[in-house]
Amino acid sequence: MTSYVLTVSCQSTRGIVAAISGYLAEQGCNIVDSSQFDDLHTGQFFMRISFISEEGANEAKLEKGFVPVAEKFGMNWNLHDAAKRMKVLLMVSRFGHCLNDLLYRWKIGALPIEIVGVVSNHFDYQKVVVNHDIPFHHIKVTKENKPEAEARIMDLVEQTGTELIVLARYMQVLSDDMCKKMSGKIINIHHSFLPSFKGANPYKQAFERGVKLIGATAHYVTADLDEGPIIEQDVARITHAQSADDYVSIGRDVESQVLARAIHAHIHHRTFINGNRTVVFPASPGSYASERMG
Repeated sequence: MTSYVLTVSCQSTRGIVAAISGYLAEQGCNIVDSSQFDDLHTGQFFMRISFISEEGANEAKLEKGFVPVAEKFGMNWNLHDAAKRMKVLLMVSRFGHCLNDLLYRWKIGALPIEIVGVVSNHFDYQKVVVNHDIPFHHIKVTKENKPEAEARIMDLVEQTGTELIVLARYMQVLSDDMCKKMSGKIINIHHSFLPSFKGANPYKQAFERGVKLIGATAHYVTADLDEGPIIEQDVARITHAQSADDYVSIGRDVESQVLARAIHAHIHHRTFINGNRTVVFPASPGSYASERMG
């Protein structure tokens, strides 16, 4: 038996759920988890169904047979083999907390992805990456060579079959062209002080203002810097007794956790871009263990 995930988005109307579940039943499939959402503001419908093919219907057969159903409702849809690990390219600069956290989660099986490489504009984490038997690519970025550097990154994406780019504190602004080419396929992480504390040393700025909550935001990258659709956020409470260094340390922990949760949701096809927002279906009770091991 093979497990699949079907994701669907379309204009909301009657009969969608019945048509999908009816089709899967006809194909000898058993639904094990289903989530759906009707956005009353936009009229859009979103659905994620996890199911098992109990009578041997393969991916090609399921896809071919589903086409008439999808066309009837004007669906945007994808069928995913749940056992297939998504190919992910990590990018980092000089702050390595998110990179190290992701490598650890990947190593113990908590983040079931295939890391095809790590790109950096510095050499700080070359040894760490190579010691994990992962290809390391140093691509220096300057104001003068930025188009060439991005072209090299995109060549790498094509050569490795990268399906998702993760900016694990990669401190370079991507071009509009790259953001468009990889729309919905780049995830970034940053502190949640924006727009209050922009620029250098945001945690020091927060300390000087006596901020009592430190947060992090993971979002899809768009041409609008740090303003893409939000996938995941979290906060940590702090007190007057903590120093500026404590702010940084706590902030790094929150950033690492938020980024990992955002990636986890994306690779299991639980995220849908809905205009400037996202629909993120939670992992249902009992499903996290199977998702964890891929």
